[in-house]
Amino acid sequence: MIWVETIVNGLLLGGLYALVGLGLGFAFGVMRIVNVAQGDFIVAAAFLGVFLLPWTPVHPLLVIVPVAVLAFGLGMLLQWLLINRVLGHDQIPQILLTFGLAIVLRNGMVELFGANTRSINVGDLRFMGFDFVGLKLGVLPALILAIALFLFATLHLWLRKSNMGRLIRATADDYRIVQLSGVDFRSIYAVAMGLAMALSAVAGILLAMRGSFTPYSGADRLLIAFEVVVIGGLGSFWGMFLGGMVLGVTQLVALKLDPASGLMYGHIVFILILIMAPNGLAGAFRR
Repeated sequence: MIWVETIVNGLLLGGLYALVGLGLGFAFGVMRIVNVAQGDFIVAAAFLGVFLLPWTPVHPLLVIVPVAVLAFGLGMLLQWLLINRVLGHDQIPQILLTFGLAIVLRNGMVELFGANTRSINVGDLRFMGFDFVGLKLGVLPALILAIALFLFATLHLWLRKSNMGRLIRATADDYRIVQLSGVDFRSIYAVAMGLAMALSAVAGILLAMRGSFTPYSGADRLLIAFEVVVIGGLGSFWGMFLGGMVLGVTQLVALKLDPASGLMYGHIVFILILIMAPNGLAGAFRR
């Protein structure tokens, strides 16, 4: 029963990991941009949540709303002012630009907030648990998984049913055709980056509620995001969710077996999948 409980808790953690990778995977799927500042954007959202928390009514969870809205606007602004200028077949300028943004963000966070460890206080919610068919599970991890499922499903339906969602999908396929129809593809890219940043902000807030962070936590967040996207398969929407599940279960099972270096096994699984299934698990299943 202990192992079943560990696996289920790994799935709950996987929901959070999937959400961490969603913003990165969505931006890459639409614009083919490799955003190495993703982890630092996630941490910046967490710091913004800490800053706005005293003015958040009712419950700390609601701080997600203003942070996501601000992140959406910032994402659109960055896309218009900077990222649109480096989009193209060569990804080196994109990597250099986002790497520069990561450095600026990291140093800015140290200057504004200091280097101390922070977290978002959700009160007793962090420690509340419940029994489910004999398993002891946390309320907060279960709530995070529910939020992740809701966001994945909502984004999936929005991309398929709404006019803007169809335009984003068409732009991802071939932006030149969209441009020929009279639509400015740069505006579509701006909306897509805004969404990617908003999703990353939600992940950052939830990570800060479940654990702690510093201005230097961006590299860890970026690694999780890349592993989730690559394990699931680049460009595969629900593959990213599967990638998060695999990474979460692997880490918790490995920590149970080897508490000293259990987290390392998640990276080993990532490398093995990259070698045996370069297109990710979703690509392997399609074959």
